[in-house]
Amino acid sequence: MAYILLIVGFTLLIKGAGYFVDGSSNIARLLQVPPILIGLTIVAFGTSSPEATVSIIAALEGTADVAVGNVVGSNIFNITLVVGVAAILYPLKVESETIRKEIPFTLLASVAMFILMSDIVLQGFSSNMISRGDGFIFMLFLSIFMYYVIEIGLKSRKNATNEPVPENISWGKNILITILGLAAIIFGGDLVVDNGTKIAYSLGMSETLVGLTIIAIGTSLPELVTSITAALKKESEIALGNIVGSNIFNILFVLGTSSIISPLAVNDKVLIDVVFMIVLTVVLLIFSRTGFKIGKREGLVLVAVYIIYLVYIILRN
Repeated sequence: MAYILLIVGFTLLIKGAGYFVDGSSNIARLLQVPPILIGLTIVAFGTSSPEATVSIIAALEGTADVAVGNVVGSNIFNITLVVGVAAILYPLKVESETIRKEIPFTLLASVAMFILMSDIVLQGFSSNMISRGDGFIFMLFLSIFMYYVIEIGLKSRKNATNEPVPENISWGKNILITILGLAAIIFGGDLVVDNGTKIAYSLGMSETLVGLTIIAIGTSLPELVTSITAALKKESEIALGNIVGSNIFNILFVLGTSSIISPLAVNDKVLIDVVFMIVLTVVLLIFSRTGFKIGKREGLVLVAVYIIYLVYIILRN
């Protein structure tokens, strides 16, 4: 039964992503804002919903390793495999604003995360912890990011050329398509995580390894399917904006909300993964500066890096 539900979950993810990308890109045209902003906000927040659900439930149940590992593992998966596969399918155009502001903001959030969880080294505590105070700091960072996105959106509308929108694009239809697509993505992702975890346990995998692999990969499937679908539809700005925005939401919103609900103890091993996540964000920034696009060659490198990382964490745990 678990295998059947797993297939149903994947089907919902794929179909839902198609509707979600179509609906959100049309909403961008109706709002007369760049698709990258829709990718950074609506699409990113929507595809981060599974991470938020899993991490908040984990915080409530006192399983901090799952909450923190889910975010770190998902962000690494997003930067490497999701961006890599999408770039292999169709070169991802990178806007100058993304290079100068959005990816650096992701890097800033990642470094802030590392600093706030390094209590043993920086404060001499007996253990590393993301406290409620740290959670509120994350939420303040998120409010700054949202202010920036709204300001850019308003500026874009002001400078828009007011190109006529095709008559077949309507508000009601596209809002409905976007909501239905998002619902299918979230429900499909939940089915994949739940049943993928059951299958993994039945195969004898440890709880730590399941958290770092099945849960992190499962909750990132919406980002993977959405970005691949966007790349195939040549909506590369949504594909990349989805990843950058999703990583920001994962750190600031998901970890911020989870730690406010319940302070999160941090496993020492995770610090190594956070450093790796920071290095990968720098690599993404470097790749983005090569001709303002991430092409097939860079995509292959990112996919190879994820495979090496996956082998490493399996051997480590």
